[in-house]
Amino acid sequence: MTVLARRVRCACPVELPCECSYPTLLRAEARALVARSRREPLLHNGHLLAASSVLAAGLGSLFWMLATRSYSAADVGRSYAALSATMFLSTLGSLNLGDALVRFVPTAGHRTRALVLHSYLVSIAASSVVAVAFLLLIPVVAPDLAELRRPVLAVSFVAATAGYSVFVLQDGALTGVRRAGWVLGENTLFAVAKAALLALCAAFAVGTGILLSWAAALVLAIVLTNVVLFRSAIPAHQAAPVDEREQRPTERIARWAGADYLGNLFSFAAASVLPLMVLDRLGAAGSAYYSLAYVIASTLYVAAFSMGHSLVVEGSRDPARLAEHAHRLLRHSTLLVAAAAVPIAVAAPWILALFGPEYAEHGTTALRLMALSAIPNTVPNVAIQVARVHRSLPWMVGIRFAFALVVIALTAVLLPPFGLTGIGAAWLIAECALALPLLAALPRLLHPAPAPGRPRPEEEPT
Repeated sequence: MTVLARRVRCACPVELPCECSYPTLLRAEARALVARSRREPLLHNGHLLAASSVLAAGLGSLFWMLATRSYSAADVGRSYAALSATMFLSTLGSLNLGDALVRFVPTAGHRTRALVLHSYLVSIAASSVVAVAFLLLIPVVAPDLAELRRPVLAVSFVAATAGYSVFVLQDGALTGVRRAGWVLGENTLFAVAKAALLALCAAFAVGTGILLSWAAALVLAIVLTNVVLFRSAIPAHQAAPVDEREQRPTERIARWAGADYLGNLFSFAAASVLPLMVLDRLGAAGSAYYSLAYVIASTLYVAAFSMGHSLVVEGSRDPARLAEHAHRLLRHSTLLVAAAAVPIAVAAPWILALFGPEYAEHGTTALRLMALSAIPNTVPNVAIQVARVHRSLPWMVGIRFAFALVVIALTAVLLPPFGLTGIGAAWLIAECALALPLLAALPRLLHPAPAPGRPRPEEEPT
């Protein structure tokens, strides 16, 4: 140890005192923190789910970077539009049953296998109907994708839409059975497989390589994941003891999923309307600058929301500890998001400069404000997850409706005079305006007063 190293006395499992340097103590503290996190399912699974979201976003960007280097801009554009339509229609057709599995699988007991299979069937049917309707409307809504109406491509498009719904639902099932590590592995497998297959298709000059590699990787991820899910994870979960009162009948799950689906539509409205407002006011260039800033900042939102799924699982399994888990997740997720958002805000011009100097010139302030807005967003995120556990349907819908209304209204006011800075400010102000009252309301949400003659949700029989 060098003379310059500062020494402090530490508690070692020996009689004689010893001295350790600060780096050694910091490494020991970090190892202890990781060990505590692994022992606590709330944080351990939350970290894995957040990492899965971030990794999927990063590797997804790599896939498209490879595509732009191997195929023409026209091929990339058509493929991107087709895959975007597939994922969008799958989101509509999945009916939010993936999140319903996160909520109800933890207490489904011997019904787990049937619940997952029924959710798959409903989602496949709904996604297929939505995809067929889209194909019929292509001449009106997306004439450039008319090629998808050819018989082989049409069947493939419907199958891909239904398959992606299963891909999303299996994440929910894995999360519900506390296999968050497999969620990370599954998304990694999908991302790596589609990149490798894309390189192979490019090497053999396969014209539809982008679509083919994506579809083949999707099939691989679905097959392998469900083999593990139904042969190992679900049987182990069904063998564990569970409170029979928590096994919800189908109609209650349907009401819950319907309310959560409506809430997600409001979130989707906010994400979809704002780019249109920017395009209308600032043109295509302004839309490009905003879109890139949004993609970067939204990664923080997605990571925090994914981490919140761990609260739903643990709160559903042990309602008595919901308040404890909620406070712990709120503190933890706020610190993690702040630790990522502040460096992004500081480094915003250099991050955007990687995509071109014009992005840094026009989008820096917007990115800074939107990244910082992810910090107060941890409050409504936790409130939504708590409402999901308690099946507080008005809260599940109302929080997301309120945010969509406020951010769209603020954008309408601030965008014309301030440009992209105005839309960044709208995000930050809307999140703060929602977080402050929700902090005050969180105790009441954590301990809702039951209606006269009705037990609390965790005590309610089926």
